[in-house]
Amino acid sequence: MSQQPKILVVDDEPAIRRLLGTGLARAGYRVVEAGSARDALTAVQIDKPEAVLLDLGLPDRDGLELISLVKAAGAAVIVVSARDATDQKVTALDLGADDYVTKPFDTEEVLARIRTALRHRLSIGAESPVVRMGDVEIDLAARLVSKSGVEVHLTPKEYGFLAELARHPGRVVTHVQLLRSVWGPGHESDVEYLRVAARGVRKKLEDEGVTSSAIRNEPGVGYRLIL
Repeated sequence: MSQQPKILVVDDEPAIRRLLGTGLARAGYRVVEAGSARDALTAVQIDKPEAVLLDLGLPDRDGLELISLVKAAGAAVIVVSARDATDQKVTALDLGADDYVTKPFDTEEVLARIRTALRHRLSIGAESPVVRMGDVEIDLAARLVSKSGVEVHLTPKEYGFLAELARHPGRVVTHVQLLRSVWGPGHESDVEYLRVAARGVRKKLEDEGVTSSAIRNEPGVGYRLIL
């Protein structure tokens, strides 16, 4: 029988660690705790967690500096921070964080974000990924979107926008990440391109019976595909 995923909780406040640890344990996860950046990096190396809940306001180092180090070790990163400014969220996500939850938080929401991040972590490297939303399929290998086997015709940019979201289902993909991936370097500030693409995809998916809320706008930050 395989063991449940191990989650590292990094926060300098013992009360927050206890709150998250209790919720995680009740959900069946194995829990490791760290109260500083130094202890967090040690735990990442020794305990090898599948996911890390990371506070940014650590006493010995800014949590933003840990994101790439934790990702390099193969763990998913969900920032749980009181910093609610849009630029902080964008920076964390652009550095590789899988998601961002602001304090005060709902424990059930944090658990849902963990499940999404772990699913995405397992799916990385799939040879022919197919993402499904009801009867709609996004075949990333064939570059094809279909509804009940019938192709949904998207423009190249609309497809690129939807495909980039589908590669990270449930996760926020920032404006910069989307623009750089679909429109290329030099277009990182052309956010209106994303609004046009999102409107086009939503309309065509709605015509095929998929609710427009499947593509969620995270104001000032990016977009998220809800399956």
